[in-house]
Amino acid sequence: MPWNPDVYNQFKNIRFKPFFDLSDLIIEEPSMKAIDLGCGTGEQTAILTEKFPQAEFIGIDSSPEMLEKSKALENERLHFRMATTEEMLNNDENWDLIFSNAALQWSDDHPKLFPQLISKLKTNGQLAIQMPYQPGNTLNIILSGLAEEEPFKSYLKGWNRPSAVLTIDEYAQILFENGIEELNLSQKVYPIIAEDHDTLFNFISGSALIPYLERLNEGQQKEFTTEFKNRIAANYPKLPAIYAFKRILMYGRKK
Repeated sequence: MPWNPDVYNQFKNIRFKPFFDLSDLIIEEPSMKAIDLGCGTGEQTAILTEKFPQAEFIGIDSSPEMLEKSKALENERLHFRMATTEEMLNNDENWDLIFSNAALQWSDDHPKLFPQLISKLKTNGQLAIQMPYQPGNTLNIILSGLAEEEPFKSYLKGWNRPSAVLTIDEYAQILFENGIEELNLSQKVYPIIAEDHDTLFNFISGSALIPYLERLNEGQQKEFTTEFKNRIAANYPKLPAIYAFKRILMYGRKK
């Protein structure tokens, strides 16, 4: 099941708030060579290019549907390519800024991944990353729990996607051990006010729900989403409701 940029962007305003908070942590340097990991449609990468007029940005993403939207944004300081974060780590390029907004939660083994990312920074290079804190977010917890129950566990052939996202304490230790200084690390709540349960379902349907549905046939998808919506309603019995969506923001420089 491919990513649908239109569904994802239904919550564009909500998704942009942590992006702007993260980008405000970056210090502009002359002639920065920068990369945006998981750039999606490229709209945020284009904003970064305008915010940092001395920088050259490359945005990478593994979704052709998302990257199709980025073509119109390319210019002499902004380019896009189809690649995964892991593929980027395997090439010889190094960066003055590695940026990633709401993408690295899709990558596995963060104790291994983050030292590799830091190794791709030039001396004094900047790391700026934001991820949803999935282990503490109600919709992710409901989704993961549902996948462990029958009949869905059998439908999914035992597959589930436990979050790779670590705690703030664990990230701090990794960053310290790998030479990151001027550390700014926080967990922030970005509340979503939902007037109805469909708002909550639609928010997660454009992201974390996708890999579950792509493993199910049409009938199973309908059964899974119906029960997921029932669980959402049970967890939010009164409307309007606030969904306290937690995100981790981190910034630092490589010494």
